Amino acid sequence: MKRLALFMVILLVGSSCVMYAQTENQNKQYITVTNQNGDEEDIDLPEGMDLALDSLIHVYNVKTYLKPDTSCQMKNYNPSFPQEVFIDRLKKMPTIIEMPYNNVVQKFIDKYSNDLRKSVSYMLGASNFYIPIFEEALEAYNLPLELKYLPVIESALNPNAVSRVGATGLWQFMIGTGKRYGLEINSLIDERRDPVKASYAAAHYLSDLYKIFDDWNLVIAAYNCGPDKINKAIHRSGKADYWSIYPYLPKETRGYVPAFIAANYIMNYYCDHNICPMLTDLPVKTDTVVVNQNVHFEQISNVLGIDEEQLRSLNPQYRKDVINGYSEPMSIRLPSNLIGTFIDKQDSIFAYKADELFLKRDIVDIKDKEEATTNRTRNHYSSNKRMSHRSSRKSEKKSKKNRSKNVTIKNGDTLSEIAERNGTTVKKLKKLNGISGNSIRAGKKIRVK
Repeated sequence: MKRLALFMVILLVGSSCVMYAQTENQNKQYITVTNQNGDEEDIDLPEGMDLALDSLIHVYNVKTYLKPDTSCQMKNYNPSFPQEVFIDRLKKMPTIIEMPYNNVVQKFIDKYSNDLRKSVSYMLGASNFYIPIFEEALEAYNLPLELKYLPVIESALNPNAVSRVGATGLWQFMIGTGKRYGLEINSLIDERRDPVKASYAAAHYLSDLYKIFDDWNLVIAAYNCGPDKINKAIHRSGKADYWSIYPYLPKETRGYVPAFIAANYIMNYYCDHNICPMLTDLPVKTDTVVVNQNVHFEQISNVLGIDEEQLRSLNPQYRKDVINGYSEPMSIRLPSNLIGTFIDKQDSIFAYKADELFLKRDIVDIKDKEEATTNRTRNHYSSNKRMSHRSSRKSEKKSKKNRSKNVTIKNGDTLSEIAERNGTTVKKLKKLNGISGNSIRAGKKIRVK
């Protein structure tokens, strides 16, 4: 009976009431679906819809090449349309992937066209940088080009996006999946942040998922939560259809396909909702050069006169500003007009502050105890060479004290005779040995210096 009731929820989704709320847990947004019987369920929003615009506009490309369109005369409000208009617009989109209409899809469209208007404006501008890359990768695997809008809901087109669970980059790869699809990830490099390599890895992964499910909505859902959870949901529902397995999916995945449909809609019909794209001044043409030894961004920046932040933007995969070409040949993306200059000046680039920027030692000698003690003494002296005059005098006295010697008192010896033989005075002998009177005993030792 419970399964029947859950299926009824899906059948009634078209007439359900959807509202927005926020969880207390991590302040995560979700929508609550209420069917005609009053039963409710929460659907989490994809994280890409929950990113603050402030974090997006600090991306180098945005700061440098995007700006608001002050000439845009559209009124800043979202007009309302009858349901039939949305159905017709979705139907007209030239897509292979099925994009049906229901109230859940409608509310995701409302989310983009109302609360996320400024983010949509940013994404429309940023799409000029990234969509051509996505399309080339999808085309290489003969995939539907409407999949280019997956990163809209995954990362809001932020190449530096990192999810709560560590998924990274435009396509939000987890480490395991990224490595499985050929992306190198270590302390110095994270190719999940590389727009080109990550796009081809994502296209490969989507192609493999389609071979499993043979249904694009299931593929999109599997991209979000993994194929295992989709297979379990299919077994529980008995049907290989997204809208049939819907009640058996994780909360975020229940909203993932509707969000994808809404993203496709808003990226095509933004004008009808009075959203002005940011103006785009595309970056200069770029090219790559391969290096086979380590090079730091600071070396390139100072010798070629290119801004370090631009280098990071062009090469986001390098996590610590170091291209580790010594381990294997690595490519550096530069403005095309600097490629020849890099090749001509590469010796100067590699030599610039190399001793300061690369401090890792290739060989370390193991010191024996005597050498370690000597080095420690030398280091101590070096670090304290600016000591005060008074401290120097104390150290000098201590040194003289350490050089004193002992002599044995012979029969008949007096303090004055011992002092005379050793070039000192009775007063000093008494002070050095703590003698109060004049009597001394033969056979005992006495310090003389």
